[in-house]
Amino acid sequence: MKAMKQSLLALCMAVVAATAHAQTGVGDVVYVPTPQLVVDEMLLMGKVNKNDYLIDLGSGDGRFVITAAKKHGAKALGVDLDTFLLKMANENARKEGVTDRVTFREQNLFETDISAATVVSTYLLPEMNLRLRSKIMKLKPGTRVVAHDYSMGDWYPDEQKTLIVPEKKVGNPGISYIFHWVVPALAAGVWQSTLNIDGKDVPYEFTMEQFFQNIDGPARAGGVTGEMRGKMNGENIRFTITGKAAQKIVRHEFEGRLAGETITGLARIGEGAGAKQVAWNAKRIKRGDLVRAQDEPEAK
Repeated sequence: MKAMKQSLLALCMAVVAATAHAQTGVGDVVYVPTPQLVVDEMLLMGKVNKNDYLIDLGSGDGRFVITAAKKHGAKALGVDLDTFLLKMANENARKEGVTDRVTFREQNLFETDISAATVVSTYLLPEMNLRLRSKIMKLKPGTRVVAHDYSMGDWYPDEQKTLIVPEKKVGNPGISYIFHWVVPALAAGVWQSTLNIDGKDVPYEFTMEQFFQNIDGPARAGGVTGEMRGKMNGENIRFTITGKAAQKIVRHEFEGRLAGETITGLARIGEGAGAKQVAWNAKRIKRGDLVRAQDEPEAK
């Protein structure tokens, strides 16, 4: 009986130690598991599908990576520095039958090559998201990013949601915040275009300044000066031109797809029943840079 009690005590101590280790983690992050409800909603918001390669930075017990593979058919990689959690994640993947589509790697998330990702996911503190931001912005336009609870500073999300999560005990207990971004193509610079309006070729010029996915700046339509304002969604661009100060200019709405130094799409000129739609092509004659964010971390 004494031997049995000692065995039970040892087992209990092992379970407590394992639980404490899983909650504490190692490296830069204290491990806190994302509630499954939040995992499911993040994957839906990111539109994860069988064609995706998802990289989860700080993968913990693997639930995000495993769910992406099992429910959405994606291939996925999880990186973490905690060997206990990595062992748990691999075991969970085996139990769920997704070892052919998921991989877990012991690696510092800041050193991880994420260039092949079509989706990146995080549950990291704000300062860590900021350190990752410039790296993420260099990914292929259209790459989606989803984050739990913490945003990316001055890079405002394209979409966000608030969820009621009763089992969540950390951060803001009972509430989870989910953020979604789409990496924008670089549109900054000077673009020129010609629109054929009623048989007449009219020259246009757009000087686009870009702050993450947002674009604005001066524009000229023929000899009239206007202001442009719009947004990037991956390689897709949409913006409008309206009059500046006392200048009168008919409202223009542009949409198209950016590929390298050209944009191809459609322009809608005017409003209401009298609006005209014409084909639109633009060429960049001078390349620009993103406007630097005030919270941009200093290079290390």
